[in-house]
Amino acid sequence: QVQLVESGGGLVQPGGSLRLSCAASESIVSGVTMSWYRQAPGAERELVARIWSGGSTYYADSVKGRFTISRDNAKNTVYLQMNSLKPEDTAVYYCYASRGVSTYWGQGTQVTVSS
Repeated sequence: QVQLVESGGGLVQPGGSLRLSCAASESIVSGVTMSWYRQAPGAERELVARIWSGGSTYYADSVKGRFTISRDNAKNTVYLQMNSLKPEDTAVYYCYASRGVSTYWGQGTQVTVSS
């Protein structure tokens, strides 16, 4: 089974930046669709960003222009660079991999944006 491990979350002030990392247990990042989701308190889980194997990307309107998804195939790791953070970005962020019918979720990492 593929395992995804997120890291890089924490407490940051509004306007600050964080970079989340998602490390896969095997070499799948280059050949599958990778995504970041988030779930805020009292809200449903939502798609934040996605990168396909060919390099195309998608961003939710709420984060477009502030967040960037990328990957390092050599390290088998996907990143989410988050800039200009807002309190409404506070959530648990989850890494997600999708390949056909197979799906994999990370355990999540907490991001808190507060002054």
